[in-house]
Amino acid sequence: MGICEGRVCIVTGAGRGIGREHSLMLAEQGAKVVVNDIGGEMDGSGSSTGPAHDVVAEIVANGGEAVANGDDISTWAGSERLIQQAIDTFGRLDVLINNAGILRDRMLANMTEAEWDAVIAVHLKGTFGPARHAAAYWREQTKAGEAVDGRIINTSSPSGIYGNVGQTNYGAAKAGIAAFTVIAAKELSRYGVTCNAIAPAALTRMTENLGMGQADDMTKAMLSPRWIAPIVTWLASSESAGVTGRVFDVTGQALSVAEGWHRGPTQEHPTDDPAQLGDVVRRLVAEARPNANMFGFDEE
Repeated sequence: MGICEGRVCIVTGAGRGIGREHSLMLAEQGAKVVVNDIGGEMDGSGSSTGPAHDVVAEIVANGGEAVANGDDISTWAGSERLIQQAIDTFGRLDVLINNAGILRDRMLANMTEAEWDAVIAVHLKGTFGPARHAAAYWREQTKAGEAVDGRIINTSSPSGIYGNVGQTNYGAAKAGIAAFTVIAAKELSRYGVTCNAIAPAALTRMTENLGMGQADDMTKAMLSPRWIAPIVTWLASSESAGVTGRVFDVTGQALSVAEGWHRGPTQEHPTDDPAQLGDVVRRLVAEARPNANMFGFDEE
């Protein structure tokens, strides 16, 4: 008996990389998995049913249960169909893992409107849509007197919670997902649903050109996407019922909780004269903890 025995899980962007590892481990731990992937390129262009069906075939060959889904989760109708397919196929939904993503990196002064819109659509709206339809389903289950033990697990990024040059679109979307997670956790607790997020660092086709592809073999092994799946699988299980509203940094080297924004040094009763604010602001900034670097530590 695995820790997710019998639980019905959706994984978006599950045809390759991190999502594929989520799907395989969930199935290994007894879950029934809806494998969502449109089979597009890294920038979101194109489509293919192959990747999702390949993962399903691998799960079934190992004795598990899974079905493929090719809906576009950045659309309202697509995300609604995805949630409904899980319910229609397996009778219910327990876990939603929002993992789908694309990259269109560009320095801010050169970024196009299309590059901004595409990334925000897949990451941010692609998290909202499935989560919204799943939340509505769980709310109705609760109203009907059914016991709900639901999970939403979102995918943020160090680029979003710490910041990375060349990724204002991606980072803004991932920061939004982190905030979305905290708020959704507060809203959905009344329905027996937790909401958490991960901020993973792993070597996949999306990151191999960001420097990770040039790492040595030992580092590459520690950056394998297989290291990301265990925390997600645990969060998907009933064991995680008491954990909600948190963002977890995760690599093959460390697992930690990102502590988020906190109010820092404060000036009580600040002046209403902007000409007098210079000394105040400089003192507050000097006393404040520096922003984090991409590893989550104080920037030097």
